[in-house]
Amino acid sequence: MANRHLSVASSCDDFGELPRGINHIGVTVPDLELATVFFQQALGAKWAYDGLTSDDEPRQGIIVEKQLNLPQGAKIIKQRVFRLGNGPNLEVFEIKAPTQRPPLKLNDFGINHLSLYCDDIEACLARIKAAGGVAIDELHENSKHEDTPNNASIYTLTPWHMLIELQTIPNGYYYDEQSEATVWCPQRI
Repeated sequence: MANRHLSVASSCDDFGELPRGINHIGVTVPDLELATVFFQQALGAKWAYDGLTSDDEPRQGIIVEKQLNLPQGAKIIKQRVFRLGNGPNLEVFEIKAPTQRPPLKLNDFGINHLSLYCDDIEACLARIKAAGGVAIDELHENSKHEDTPNNASIYTLTPWHMLIELQTIPNGYYYDEQSEATVWCPQRI
């Protein structure tokens, strides 16, 4: 395997234009204000807007439940959007519902973690810990295709146990001869 440049795939197919890329990642938290403090202190998140505040009526009812696949009786209490560096936005919800489960773990089906690229992974880890997050283990090397020199990775937990991975791959990735694209990596800002 070698580190090589690949072209971006076509932006159209038989149906028309393909998606541009990830716009946002949605996260539900038990307390939006506490999560805001964590995301700002730990990740440098910048507030973009509030789509729903405690001054607004909660989004609820049959239509909302159907549109968003929420259980009967669920109420969206607050919604806030952040920008995380040079990457997708983070849409954070505070929802009250008759049934709620803890965050997914890596082995669960569905979106199970948020991974952030860090130029200074040790500083990012220290920031997460200072904001109330916990490191699951120690910094370790990345796996195949990400194991170029000076790489590192670590999984952490937010105060409400959402899984966040910190990763650095300063010398790029390895690709197979059959690879169709290179992975997207945020530009340094």
